Formats: sequence, C-alpha cells, structure tokens
Amino acid sequence: MVDVEVVVMTEQLNDKQDVVVVGGGAAGLSGALMLARARRSVVVVDAGEPRNAPAEAVHGLFAREGTNPAELLARGRDEVRRYGGHVVSGEVDSVARDGAGFTVTLAEGRSLRAKRLLVTTGLVDELPAVPGLRSRWGRDVVHCPYCHGWEVRDRAIGVLASGPMSVHQALLFRQWSADVVLFTHDRPAPSPEELEQLTARGVGVVDGEVTALEVVDDQLTGVRLADGTVYAREALAVAPRARARGGFLAGVGLYPVEHPAGVGEHVPADPTGRTDVPGVWVAGNVTDPMAQVGTAAAAGATAGAQINADLVAEETRLAVAALRDPFSAASEARLCEQVMGGRRHGL
Repeated sequence: MVDVEVVVMTEQLNDKQDVVVVGGGAAGLSGALMLARARRSVVVVDAGEPRNAPAEAVHGLFAREGTNPAELLARGRDEVRRYGGHVVSGEVDSVARDGAGFTVTLAEGRSLRAKRLLVTTGLVDELPAVPGLRSRWGRDVVHCPYCHGWEVRDRAIGVLASGPMSVHQALLFRQWSADVVLFTHDRPAPSPEELEQLTARGVGVVDGEVTALEVVDDQLTGVRLADGTVYAREALAVAPRARARGGFLAGVGLYPVEHPAGVGEHVPADPTGRTDVPGVWVAGNVTDPMAQVGTAAAAGATAGAQINADLVAEETRLAVAALRDPFSAASEARLCEQVMGGRRHGL
C-alpha cells in the first residue's frame, strides 16, 4: 500500500473542483500536474494500488530509468501539490451526474463535486490459475519484454501461452535470449504459420498443461507439466488478462468493453482520452492495457491539456453570453457558478 496524504475535504477543498482525477498512478498524476499548472482546482483520489507495485524498478522511462515505483509516485504527488493540487486517499464507489458536472462518492461515504473527470484507475492483471504464479509475479514471472527483458537477458525463458498474443510474446522475448520455449498449456497449438515463425527463430514449443513452478532458494528453476516432466527455466513470461477498474462508471453510462486485441477489457476513448460520455476522459492502462509508465504518463498529460481546453471553451461561451447580456440575472448566476464554483464568496 502506497502512503498517501489524507486531506480533510470539508475543511481544505472547495465545494466543487474543476477536475477530479480518479487514480493516482503515472497517468493520473501526470494529468493532474498539467491541470494544476493550468491553474485548475484538481483533486486526485488515490486508492494506493498501483499495477506495478510488485516491480522493483521502472524501466524504459527517460531520465528515471531504474527508479523504484513507489519513489516515482511520491515525487509525482509532491509535484502536483507544489502547484496547488490535492491528493487524497480513498476508493471511488460511484460517479453520478450533478447538473453541469459530477458527484464522485468514495467508499467511506465522502464525496466530491467536479466539472470534469479524468479516470486513470488502471487495471487488474488476471493470471492463469497455475500454483505459484502470483507469488513470483513481477520478479521472475514477468509479462512485458520492454519492462523486464533486459533483466532476464540470456537466461532460459519460458513463455506460458495464455491468450492470442502468446506467440508474439515468445517472438519478442527471443530478442533478449537465445533460449526461449513456448508452453502451450491449455491453449490451442500454434498455427502452421506461427509454428514456422517460431521454428525459424529457434523458439521451442512444448505441449501439455503447466501445473506448477519449481522454486529453489527463492528463485525460479523450472516449469512442471501435468505428466511430471520438469523443464528448467529461469524466467517465465505470461500475458495476463486485463480487467479494467471501471465498474464505478456505470452511474454515468460508461462501461468497460473487450479490447480489440483480445487481451482483456478496457474503457474505450479517442486518442485524446475523451470518452463517449461528455465530461469524462480516461488515460493509462484503464483504456490502454499495454501502456508502459512513460506511455501512460504521456496519455495523462494529453488528457489533462484537453480537459483544460474543454473548460476554457465552456468558460469562453459563458463569457460571450454575459458580454451580450451583461445584466441578465440568469447570465450572472450561470457565469458565477461555472467560472468561480466553490471559490466564490458572497457573489
């Protein structure tokens, strides 16, 4: 569990934020930083359950190669706060429309109101039901060659077939080691074309269900099949099924759907993170299951900038309406609510 500063909402936060960011990982903090620097009132709600928590270090991230994931997030929270943003601990239970914005209700009953939402809650990796797999996850049981390939280079690597991308995964890991074996496990055998590709690259194929991992002195040493055969392996790659953390969005009519690549589910959005629900953006693994930390952070920054631009467009429309009819009580009230929100005093 990541240590997150708890903020007492009723005393320190405005009645209505410009943006509530649900999820305090790389995408959420990057989006919040962009918004805070744009002088937006922003609150990040962080459940403290980052996807990469089991990993010892973040890899492939420019200028932060090898940084511990918890340290990276701590830096990110400090940067958001430096520009006036807030980070609160909690798990979002539901989201509902509230006039021109949203009400975000946390599991313990507290709530926040916001004009826009940025959802960066990530995903849950669902691993195959092989005993011992979860306890080795992020150590010598890995998934992404760009995240872990260098660390397992030149070792005996196994690839546990678990989805439609497994052959592709085996071919990728071949870049880091000449000793790669694909275990078909409970999946269909590779097609003739796939088998030809694997053979050409020197990747072995072993049929049979994997039933256990062999571990000696806290290190993976082999993979055991149902017939008792043990194949010596020092690392095992597996493609988990992605389960998007997006169930709380049902209140605004947004639901996770199957990803086109067949890797699990995600919340669909356009390239800027805008969803089909007006006012709701998504970024990071909740919409892109294969995004690494750098990709997720970039997507969060993009979404943050788009949200700010959307708010500017709305505020401009209201300002034009007020200019055309400056003495309309309705115009003044609407402008005050939309532009000032919880920051107004006696207006």
